[in-house]
Amino acid sequence: MPSSTDYKALTREISGNVSQLRTSQPEVMQGFNAMGKAALAPGAIDAKTKELIALGIGVAARCDGCIGFHTQALARLGATRAEVHETLAIAVYMGGGPALMYAANAVAAFDQVAPEQVPVA
Repeated sequence: MPSSTDYKALTREISGNVSQLRTSQPEVMQGFNAMGKAALAPGAIDAKTKELIALGIGVAARCDGCIGFHTQALARLGATRAEVHETLAIAVYMGGGPALMYAANAVAAFDQVAPEQVPVA
């Protein structure tokens, strides 16, 4: 059963709201952006793996916005459905039943942004 959340619309709405914070709180937002850039910088772990970790944490933390943004990043980075599902299995293992409900939402979000990965029924 697909999620009723439109993750593309959700991330657009969040981005619009965040832009207000960039104007009103530039130092905080610059700091947050710098932290994100540093965390995602090339290192021992590649960008796709880092985004898979972020998705797993977003699911365990029950963050719809995190699910939306990180599934979009994973689609851009060429993540496969199998990679996303294995990451979600770890998130469920670590987060229990509530994480399973959000993992189901992450499946729907990834399917929205990477429809070419959706298996034919």
